Amino acid sequence: MLEAPFPIDEDGVWIEILGSPSAAPALYLDRDGVVVVETHYLHAVEKTKLIPGAGETIALANRRGLHVVLVTNQSGIGRGLYNWAAFAMVQDKIKAELSSLGAYFDAVCACPHFPECGEQGDENHRDRKPNPGMLLKAAKALDIDLESSWIVGDMHTDMAAGRNAGLTGGIHVNSGWPNLRDKARAEACKNFQVLGADSIAEVPINIPLLSG
Repeated sequence: MLEAPFPIDEDGVWIEILGSPSAAPALYLDRDGVVVVETHYLHAVEKTKLIPGAGETIALANRRGLHVVLVTNQSGIGRGLYNWAAFAMVQDKIKAELSSLGAYFDAVCACPHFPECGEQGDENHRDRKPNPGMLLKAAKALDIDLESSWIVGDMHTDMAAGRNAGLTGGIHVNSGWPNLRDKARAEACKNFQVLGADSIAEVPINIPLLSG
């Protein structure tokens, strides 16, 4: 387990860089509802379960030379529902299960800020999705080619974060929060496309970087 002091930056955000810089695109991934089953404020190791296909998709991205970056809003920390130690234990479980499938993250970014949380910041904090702060911090650390990168998420705010960071596009999956496809597609614009998939297992057939 990663022990304290945890990799918290000056903004109070978890920024864990695990890979090496290289001028390559990234596959940005939301966590809950995309990589692991949504349980609402996940913080218990025993409730942490990979969504089918997550390991295989991440491993494929690893083999293709893409940076794989987890970007997750974790307002449960700011709300006092759990702490960074609990987050770290869940992350250790996720990373161990991915490793058994030959998959890994190049970076993990987690923002604890939430609306009306006083000293913790607010919903407009630059690192809280839909703002692009976490994506940009990872890009700077890993030399990510943002214009060729994609994001996968189960909420429209994931798509907005990708658009705001200047990515090529996003894939909205139905494996997390339901009934948000229309809101997700509404985040598309001239320079940012939004596609749909049932889950992360279908991502490789939608992104040319993985399907070619």
